[in-house]
Amino acid sequence: MSGRTLRVIAVAVTLVCAACSATGEQSRVLPAEPRAGRWKPWVLSSADSIVVPSPPAKGSMAATRDRVRLEHLVARRTRQDEGRVHFWGDYPAIEPWINLALHLVAEEGVKDPPRAARGYALLSVAINDAIVSAWHWKYIYDRPPPTGVSVIAERSSEPSYPSEHAAMAGAAARVLAYTFPDLPAKRFDELAQEAARSRLLSGTNYPSDVAAGLDLGRAVANRVIARAETDGYGRAGRSKIPPGRGYWKPPPGSVALPVEPLAGRWRPWVITSAEGLLPPPPPQYRSPRFVAEAKQVMEFGNHLSPEQARIAKHWAAGPGTSLPPGMWNQLALDKIRRSRLSIPEMAAVFALLNVAEADAAIAAWHSKYRYWSARPVNAIHDLGLDRDWAPYLPTPLFPGYVSGHSTFSAAAAEVLGSIWPEDAPRFRAMAREAGLSRVFG
Repeated sequence: MSGRTLRVIAVAVTLVCAACSATGEQSRVLPAEPRAGRWKPWVLSSADSIVVPSPPAKGSMAATRDRVRLEHLVARRTRQDEGRVHFWGDYPAIEPWINLALHLVAEEGVKDPPRAARGYALLSVAINDAIVSAWHWKYIYDRPPPTGVSVIAERSSEPSYPSEHAAMAGAAARVLAYTFPDLPAKRFDELAQEAARSRLLSGTNYPSDVAAGLDLGRAVANRVIARAETDGYGRAGRSKIPPGRGYWKPPPGSVALPVEPLAGRWRPWVITSAEGLLPPPPPQYRSPRFVAEAKQVMEFGNHLSPEQARIAKHWAAGPGTSLPPGMWNQLALDKIRRSRLSIPEMAAVFALLNVAEADAAIAAWHSKYRYWSARPVNAIHDLGLDRDWAPYLPTPLFPGYVSGHSTFSAAAAEVLGSIWPEDAPRFRAMAREAGLSRVFG
């Protein structure tokens, strides 16, 4: 499975290579973002906390070697090389790394949303901080991009040193290797090298730009990983199911253990603590409200309309998918494709989105394992409403209150709505539908 998953991106590159043709000079210029080096990073103490050495001096032997190697690569560029250039560099340049993370969560057996949200956040923060730092050093050294060579990628008006694409690749590959430790780290590094080399083949960067970018990205990733090592993930310990009726139990016929019972104790990114966001208790077991809600779920399940079934399936996002936080990453990608953002802006979008999703996971799971509320199928059976009743979709292996789908979706909708205010009503409507889908399913 591991080899097949890591080949997903290689297959995509091959398909792009087969479809592309030589395009010659590209006149379109990417949006400039000269102030991005002043933005506040998430993990780095400042944009200059990792020092990038100066590029080769103009007119030096090192600069001449840089130029000769670039010209050599561009002159021998193949059709397959052109495909790699477009795959790794076309707008939006962050997409290959986000898509790889989504594929890995779906294909490598990640079954719990908190772990997925944590991984997406670590990846996005590493990319963001690498880009912010790269932009700082770009304007310190102010090295013009290459001229006089055939360019087949979107041009940038930004200084070329260090390469932002290489910094993103170095950061992303190292964090993905950390969050998927069962996969060979060498394969991720090879992807980073390929993405970085594509900038030479495109004619947009010198070899020293790319080398400095890779080194910077990897150094940023090391800082992010150091933070991850102290966030509480993987902490030993178990949380006991409360005795008595009315509390969470595995679905009928299952003896599975609850998923990530300690996730509510992980270190958050923005919120002070999950306890401060703890909602009021759910309806008491066997209370009139509890029974009424159980009957409502049962009735939906017994008389599900085609539209309700569609909604339930659309938002299901169970094992074998990128899970609920991944769905919102895909929605963000779809929106970015229709926008025109600079690389720092798109990196900031995913950092904001995934930090919010990671904290949403912590807050939701804190509530789930504070109250240990029963899932509808167990409650319907225990109450004697219908001992043969089954839900439309498989029941997740964690307590129901509060809804993870609702929490993830509301957090994502608010973040994306703040970035694109004109779409805020649409994002909020989608979040409401995602929450309602759990009643239908």
